[in-house]
Amino acid sequence: MKIVQQWDQKDSEFIRSKLVEYNLSHIPEKLKNSPNEKISFVVRDEEDNIVAGITGYIVWAHAHVDFLWVDESVRKEGYGTKLLKRIEEFAREKGCTFIFLETFSFQAPEFYPRNGYEVFGKLEDYSEGLIKYFLKKQL
Repeated sequence: MKIVQQWDQKDSEFIRSKLVEYNLSHIPEKLKNSPNEKISFVVRDEEDNIVAGITGYIVWAHAHVDFLWVDESVRKEGYGTKLLKRIEEFAREKGCTFIFLETFSFQAPEFYPRNGYEVFGKLEDYSEGLIKYFLKKQL
């Protein structure tokens, strides 16, 4: 036996498939049959440029927000809140019971509690004084 340092996409997919196989053998049937899909919503300006967007996925009856971005030129105009509400609506339509995300101390972490999210964990010294927050919202 030996441990080898490498990056190989095929090996990575094999490891992932084995963990998924194991996980599926331990979760309720209802979760196995719940929607599993990626989703995004974008805001486009008059020239069809993306000025804001949110990406995430639905799996095992919950939603996860990967990225929420609003261009500085349209910040404070409510697009972040509108995008967050839209992905929450989508998650509810898919039968999700909660939604969660991560954010950093420099990414306006106070925005999410104003939108009904609660901090359920944080890494106080993530790196160089940064804090990483983990937030969720029951749907």
